[in-house]
Amino acid sequence: MKKQYAVFGLGRFGGSLVKEFHVLGVEVLAIDVDQEKVNQYAQFVTYAVQINGVDEAAIKQSGIKNIDHAFVSFGENIESSILTSLLLKELGIPKVWAKAHNEYHARVLDKIGVDRVIHPERDMAKRIAHHIVSEKMIDYIELSEDYSMVEIVASEKIANKSLAELDIRAKYGCNIVGVQRGKEIIVSPPAEEVILRGDVLIVMGHNKGIGRFERHGV
Repeated sequence: MKKQYAVFGLGRFGGSLVKEFHVLGVEVLAIDVDQEKVNQYAQFVTYAVQINGVDEAAIKQSGIKNIDHAFVSFGENIESSILTSLLLKELGIPKVWAKAHNEYHARVLDKIGVDRVIHPERDMAKRIAHHIVSEKMIDYIELSEDYSMVEIVASEKIANKSLAELDIRAKYGCNIVGVQRGKEIIVSPPAEEVILRGDVLIVMGHNKGIGRFERHGV
């Protein structure tokens, strides 16, 4: 069965999420307090409903119990974000992710058991900073406080060498989980895969290991 998703709050982040889900062809329940926004995004979702504030009865009637993964994105309305997230956890939704407006908001979301706290502005700032500072790194995604996944362009230094020869895991404590070569993506490349200059290496591991690999390995 296809997973079903719910998006609470159709602002810039929630609205963009809904549109991306639409492109991916997944079933989405969209909820917002603003009827105009509900009407605007109705074309992109399976079901769109306007609910005034945190209305527990209305949320239950919306079919939320069938949802596998819910996203809460109420912009600056921190109270609604917290209460909705708490209600979704109490209703037993398997995964609840919520967008945090600030660090205090994030702490509360974490305390009430939200499965993942999203920091879109902070995360984007980190990606831009890493991209600007590094000549080799073209993208950066934070997985946790200590672990990340990055895209690094292969230089002449490692070109025409196999992954076994490079032995990146042993030397730097990180793993190449994919190689993008033009439009082709090689997932979980074998040890005998030879890296070509200009390949984009998808590297995952501890931030310190990735840093060492970027500075000395590539």
